[in-house]
Amino acid sequence: MISRGVSRSIAIVGCGIAGMAAALFLTRLGHRVELVERFDAPRPVGAGLLLQPLGLAVLDRLGVGLRIRSAGARIDRLHGLTHPGGRRILDVGYDEIAPGLSGLGIHRASLFGALHAAVEAEGIAVATATGIVDIDRAADRRPLLVEAAGRRHGPFDLVVDASGAKSVLRPHAGGTTRPVRPFRFGALWTTVPVAGTGFDTAALAQRYIAARQMAGVMPVGGAPGASGPHAAFFWSIPSDRVDAWRAAGLARWKDQVAAVWPEAANLIAGIDDPDRLTPAFYLHATVRHPVAERLALIGDAAHATSPQLGQGANMGLIDAAALADAIAGHADLATGLAAYAAARQRHVRFYQAASWWLTPMFQSGSRLPALIRDIGFPLAHAVPYARRDMAFGFAGLKASAFGRIPPPPQR
Repeated sequence: MISRGVSRSIAIVGCGIAGMAAALFLTRLGHRVELVERFDAPRPVGAGLLLQPLGLAVLDRLGVGLRIRSAGARIDRLHGLTHPGGRRILDVGYDEIAPGLSGLGIHRASLFGALHAAVEAEGIAVATATGIVDIDRAADRRPLLVEAAGRRHGPFDLVVDASGAKSVLRPHAGGTTRPVRPFRFGALWTTVPVAGTGFDTAALAQRYIAARQMAGVMPVGGAPGASGPHAAFFWSIPSDRVDAWRAAGLARWKDQVAAVWPEAANLIAGIDDPDRLTPAFYLHATVRHPVAERLALIGDAAHATSPQLGQGANMGLIDAAALADAIAGHADLATGLAAYAAARQRHVRFYQAASWWLTPMFQSGSRLPALIRDIGFPLAHAVPYARRDMAFGFAGLKASAFGRIPPPPQR
């Protein structure tokens, strides 16, 4: 049980998943929190995401876990096959870790809505249309947030940067371990009805042509403004090919999908506008140290990477909980921030490294990474210890400072 200490003024830059989770934790500790958002109104970005057991445990702590589970779709396993040939590359079940354990596929808008409703219920202030570009310091060294036009906000006792992969405040925490690097491949995302299509509504399914093409179907439960169960459909694409994809037309793309994954043709048959598919591209960046004087970085601002392992939202949620716990556990703010950095170090380093090395095996123009994958992954499946270790890795439970496997929720 964490305890309340001195009440501090805290600004959180970014009203996304990690930012809102941090705002809720810190407000409930008695701090005076203000969320600062660059858009005119906070809004979710993207289609679906996979919540892993630790991320779900954080949402349970926040009191929104049951609402999230009712909105999403339970995911019991991940499986992926090559095309052509149908060779099994992935077949990982959460029950190999612990009976009853699962992930949750959910539409980003559902997760965002649940957290935003909790933020409103707590009366947390949200300053919108406020684009922060820098941090200045008051005479007493407390941080001031600076807008592009020069307007300053604060001073604050603490600034939490939850502004995402393109954070401009990252250099204040010592920069990155290497230059920020974009991944060549991203994905087109959309949400489609899944009822009656024959797809397993408790599995994340993928298909691969070497590493140059990847498609996936992930059940997400409900979708905004629609009835019945839905799934997120994603189709990998190089960042420099989006315009060419649009120019070629939807009919040609649907033919390509049908050739790779005939069963998916029915899923996308109703898509009649390319704007229904959202391009998403990713950066890899890891800060040397996610804290500085009265500054903490969480989520993608601290450790942006590809979504290959489905850890982005989960890592941000864990960051928010770990930051609140560290601050509550230490009367001195600097000591608390150092404790937060230490608590997250091993987990972040493992998943940043794993994502960096695994992504080319699934999304790249090179044949060698795909060959290594096609040989190595099936071998790992055949060895019980390696198979269970793989399940731990995909479930986000490797190198976690939280240390325990969350129990299944009581229903």
